[in-house]
Parts: sequence; structure tokens; C-alpha cells
Amino acid sequence: MQLSRFGNKFCGESATVSLMDDLGEALSVNPNLLFMGGGNPARIPAAEAIFQNALHHVLADGNKVHKMLGVYQSPQGDPEFLEGIALLLSNRFGWKVSPKNIAVANGSQSAFSVLFNLFAGEYDDGSCKRVQLPLVPEYVGYEDVGFSADFFRATIPYIEYAGKNSFKYHVDFEKLKLDAETGLLCVSRPTNPTGNVLTDGEVERLAALAEEQDIPFIIDGAYGTPFPNIIFTEAKPYWSPNTVLVLSLSKLGLPGARTGIVVANEDVIQAFVRANTILSLACGNLGPTIAKEMLRDNELLRLSNDIIQPFYLNAARQVTQWAHDCFAGLPYRIHHAEGAIFLWLWFEGLPITSKELYQRLKMREVLVLAGENFFVGLQEDWQHKHECIRITYCQDGKVVRRGLEIIAEEVRKAYEG
Repeated sequence: MQLSRFGNKFCGESATVSLMDDLGEALSVNPNLLFMGGGNPARIPAAEAIFQNALHHVLADGNKVHKMLGVYQSPQGDPEFLEGIALLLSNRFGWKVSPKNIAVANGSQSAFSVLFNLFAGEYDDGSCKRVQLPLVPEYVGYEDVGFSADFFRATIPYIEYAGKNSFKYHVDFEKLKLDAETGLLCVSRPTNPTGNVLTDGEVERLAALAEEQDIPFIIDGAYGTPFPNIIFTEAKPYWSPNTVLVLSLSKLGLPGARTGIVVANEDVIQAFVRANTILSLACGNLGPTIAKEMLRDNELLRLSNDIIQPFYLNAARQVTQWAHDCFAGLPYRIHHAEGAIFLWLWFEGLPITSKELYQRLKMREVLVLAGENFFVGLQEDWQHKHECIRITYCQDGKVVRRGLEIIAEEVRKAYEG
């Protein structure tokens, strides 16, 4: 069977597909695997109780059930949900947004597929523009969403060393170059995979550069504010008419609801809605229906601030200490865990690639993610990208601790040759 160019691109090897295959195997097929790879959020009983209560209220009302299951959502999204999100953002942050500035997508991954291809790729005048990532590593899911070739460019970051075993990435503005081939800027905050939170100064400077170039500045807020607010450091939320903020319900604990939220100026929202309607027809009702119940009594923010954020902060502190214990004596560094649900580990001078380490760990039934996958759009063959792995700490503590012990064993074997 022959495939089109589109078919060959999207049916070939993909880090995103491999990640989801591993996730499915770990969560559904082989429960003995120590799963420290994908981005599935942790099970938090207090959060699940809130979801159950919201669903209980919905299921008790036949009209709400019908609206959730029996009708198409409007192209932009449920008007009540859009109104609730707009009020939350304007009241909490003072942003001048209305429902006309909000749209719903079937998950943020779907939203990025549309947004990236609106502004990058081939233009009618024959030019080709790209997505510029101001620093890498960045979210692996971006890599394959472009409909044209040579879709990304990325800039090597500046590395700040802190003590013997810690470090942090920063945007290297001396190296970051925007030109006529730049279609948009995009960052995740907090960053997946590293847990990095760009400083307020970095965000404001990137926004100014994008505005000067007359291109959109997209902030991926899947782990950020105002929900689920998995941020452990001071970080001022940012939005402007030239900014596109993408939020999600997944990391609240609702990945199965596949609900992404786009916040942008009205022109971008109208373009997004038209394209998204052609590609998806309509978005699902489950996520917005649950969220509306939580928006009515401010439960969404309470869940984020009082339950989810403290849960992950405590988990990050615990797993960081375990990592220091397990990797003692090895040449390792841990990126500052400033947010999200991951640890980013750097083994300096690792004699094997992180892909080979990934395979060795998989043979021992430990699933991590190799660092190479996250350097999307990087043209240089930077040795650093072969020395890093991402782990998640969303599983039971015993699983995470045992996984770290096995990782340390395999890394020691690699250094010993």
C-alpha cells in the first residue's frame, strides 16, 4: 500500500507515538512496568472526589446530561464555559478578555496542530516560515504536528549552574535570532520536559521581540496558571493581544476529557475556530461540562491552588531527595524543579546515548524518556542532548524510588564500561 507524503510523514517513526505506546503498555497492558515516562497526571483522591461531585450534579439533571452527550458543541465552544473562563481570567489577572477571546479544542495537542500551521509553513507568496523555539529542550509533542518540512528552529539555551548537582536553562538572547522566516515564537511555561519556569523578564522580552517582528507569541500553559497551577516558584502570568495562551484540563486530572483552551485576540480566535471546525467538526462536551460545575463556586481554583499544586510540590521535593541519594557519586545534575510533573536528569559525559540508556532501562522494565526526543528543531548536534533523560514522579512513591535505584544502577554500569 502506497501512502501520500502526508501519510508517510504521519505514519512513520515518531517520538510522540512511541511515548503514547509506552504509556498504554505501562497503564493498560503490563502493570509490572515501572512507569516513569509519559505525562499522565497522578491520581489524587481529593481531586477525583471533586470530579465525581461535579459529575453527580450533572447526572442528576436530565437537561445537563442531554447537553453533555446529545448535542454538538458550537464551533467556538460552549458559551457558558467560554464566559466562565473569560470571567476567571479577567477577575484574577485583570486581563481584558471576553468570550470572544476564548475557544475550545480537543486537547492542547490538537490546538497546537492548528495554531502552528496557521502561522508556519508555506505561504501564498512562495515563502516558508517556521516555529521558533527560544530554547530547548521543549515538549516532544510539538515535533510532528507541522504539515510541511523543516518546520522548527530552536536555540541552544544558556545554562546556569547551581551548586554541584543542580542547573537551570535560560533563554540565550544573544543567540536567539528572529528573521523573515520566523512565523511564531512558542514556549511552554512550566516547561515540559525540564520543569523550568521562564522568568518574568524572559517572558516579557520574548513577547516584545514577537511584537517587533509582528508574529504571535504562544505560551503553552498546560501545567501553568491559573489552572492546574503546578508552579513552585514566583511567576507572573502573562497575556497580551499579541499573545496566544493555551490551557488544558488534562493536568487537573482530566486527560481523558481532551479539553484544550485557547486565549487570543479575536482575529486569531476566529481563524482558529474556522480551521478547527474543518478538522474536528466540534469539540467534546465532557470537559467543559465538568469544568462549568467547578467554575460556578470557584472550586476550580481551589482545586488547583490547595490540592494539586501542594501535591506535586511535595512529590517534587521527595523525588529530588531520592535522586540525590540514588545518584550519589555519579556525575549528575538535576534541573531546578520549578513546576510541572517531571525531573530532568543530566549525566555529564554519559558514555552511551540517552536512547541506549532508555533501551537498557526498558529491558529492566523501567520506562523513562530519552533526552534526544526533546531537542525539537535544533540544527546543531549538541552532545548535551545525548546525556539527559526525563522521568515523571506521578506514580506511587515505591515505584518512583525503585525506578530511580534501577536508573542509578544502569548509569553506573555505563560509566564503568
